[in-house]
Amino acid sequence: MTQTYSEMAIVKKKKVSTPAKAVEEPKKAVKRPVSESDASPKKKKKVVAKKAQNGDGPAKKKVKKTKKVQEEEEPVEEVEKLQLIDDDDEEEGLDALNFTQHDGSDDDLRDDYSDDEDDDDLPIEKKSAALDKKKERILAEGEEELQLNIANQATFELPSVEEIENEMKSVPNLEIIKQRIADVIQVLGDFKNRRDPAKSRTQYVEVLKKDLCSQYGYNDYLMGKFMDLFPNGAELLEFLEANDNPRPVTIRANSLKVKRRDLARNLINRGMNVDPAADWTKVGLVVYDSQVPVGATPEYLAGHYMIQGLNSLLPVMALAPQPGDRVLDMCSAPGGKTSHIAALMKNSGTLFANDASFDRCRAIIGNLHRLGVNNAVVCNLGGEEFAKIRPNGFDRILLDAPCSGTGVIWKDQSVKTSKDSQDVQRRHTVQRQLILSALDSLDANSPNGGYLVYSTCSVLVEENEAVVNFLLERRHCELVPTGLSIGVDGYTRFRDYRFHPSLSMTKRYYPHVHNIDGFYVAKIKKLSNAKMSTQAVMEKEKEKAQQKSQKKKEKAAEEAEDSGDEEDSDSGEEDVVVNGSTPKKLNQKKQKKAGNVSDDDEDVETAPSEL
Repeated sequence: MTQTYSEMAIVKKKKVSTPAKAVEEPKKAVKRPVSESDASPKKKKKVVAKKAQNGDGPAKKKVKKTKKVQEEEEPVEEVEKLQLIDDDDEEEGLDALNFTQHDGSDDDLRDDYSDDEDDDDLPIEKKSAALDKKKERILAEGEEELQLNIANQATFELPSVEEIENEMKSVPNLEIIKQRIADVIQVLGDFKNRRDPAKSRTQYVEVLKKDLCSQYGYNDYLMGKFMDLFPNGAELLEFLEANDNPRPVTIRANSLKVKRRDLARNLINRGMNVDPAADWTKVGLVVYDSQVPVGATPEYLAGHYMIQGLNSLLPVMALAPQPGDRVLDMCSAPGGKTSHIAALMKNSGTLFANDASFDRCRAIIGNLHRLGVNNAVVCNLGGEEFAKIRPNGFDRILLDAPCSGTGVIWKDQSVKTSKDSQDVQRRHTVQRQLILSALDSLDANSPNGGYLVYSTCSVLVEENEAVVNFLLERRHCELVPTGLSIGVDGYTRFRDYRFHPSLSMTKRYYPHVHNIDGFYVAKIKKLSNAKMSTQAVMEKEKEKAQQKSQKKKEKAAEEAEDSGDEEDSDSGEEDVVVNGSTPKKLNQKKQKKAGNVSDDDEDVETAPSEL
């Protein structure tokens, strides 16, 4: 049968209405208010509950029955919320359906990056702009909060030096001292805004020095030197803390007997936990823990490795000895650096291991025998003697000078209180004598040598840059790059000191920066064997150049005079010959040219010879 238009419309409406059931919202039950007449079952429920508490047996069953009765007596009126669809058109009904849910977050984000002027921007660009604005707002709020905290912070009251000294006479409270150190460093970091107008910077620094001496156990002199070396309070604290902590245990593989890879494998089998020490060394190993003593393994007794810090590898690497060189280790005990030099020389050439202490020379001999070094000569002389015994007799020299030991305080805590200005003065006086003697023992004309490496285990400027600058002023030499990839450049200006600009090529090492002992390395090349300063050598060379140029001028004048005489003889002017004798003027010129006649003899007339 054919359907009419109205029947077809009804069928369409039914088809359209089907998806509405899938999206209809859950039904909500609406309870009508309970009248007074319906409240009686609740009272019965309470009575039944009381009977149940008194111990009556069938009380629970009665309670369940009352619940069922109550549910039957309270009918629930349910209201269904259905989505209505217009009956006008099928397309309008489909468009009215909305399957998305909005929680408001998209609207907020849309408001952040929506802009009428930037309608052409992509959505991701708008979101990026919104995130930038949000970040700026957060930073501004954080800055406001920081300024508010600074403004509300209580002003630090600086005690006087007398109060601190009186406090130190009694048992000091380390917590109070530590907090005061932090407060003073904070004030010095922003002195203009946080200072007490009645106090000067010097007073703050004096209080800080007293507290640091009390906290870490240093004397005033050494703490003052460290405060000059590290003006930043945070870095100063890191350095002082590092001086109290031991460095990692490190060993050097002896390349004369074993490779580092094989040694590491053998030690791991012994129960050691080892790893390569650093990227800049090919022979160093760090020992994290060990089940056996590091200095008593069969590998140690066989000379496969030497226990030494990583800092002692640096000067030997800077020296870079070559096979066949004549090398002097002026202060070589206990022999770690000497054996390293021998390994780089591959047991060739000649190596002199010297130390002024006879007892320490025994340690050198023992270690060299154990490590298999057979090209070394052990000496027991003062370093100053080599300039007299073998002047200009070595290709390369290593001078690890005796020092105050301010870079290895963790090994000897007595350095904190035993070092003063007089001790440091004595030390760098000896260092100046040794470095002059070492340079005089070098051969400047060596084909691949003439290098001196100066090193100390100190961080004080008086023992490092000041000594090298003294050498540059006294001898004809220059600084060259050390070839080391790590380290902090040396000072060219430090407080009242003004050093040569080339001292920036020297290297400094700190325990809190490089996790090795404090150290200093400088490499110097000898330019001439003259025992004079660079300035004196330049003046002498200048005089030689002037003398040479003057001789050239005199020689040119003589040649010009001789050429003039030859021109006169060619022009036809002849001297008269009397009785067959040689002309007087021509004879005198020839004799003068030969050097037999002086200028005074030119005026003396000679008698003509008779036939």
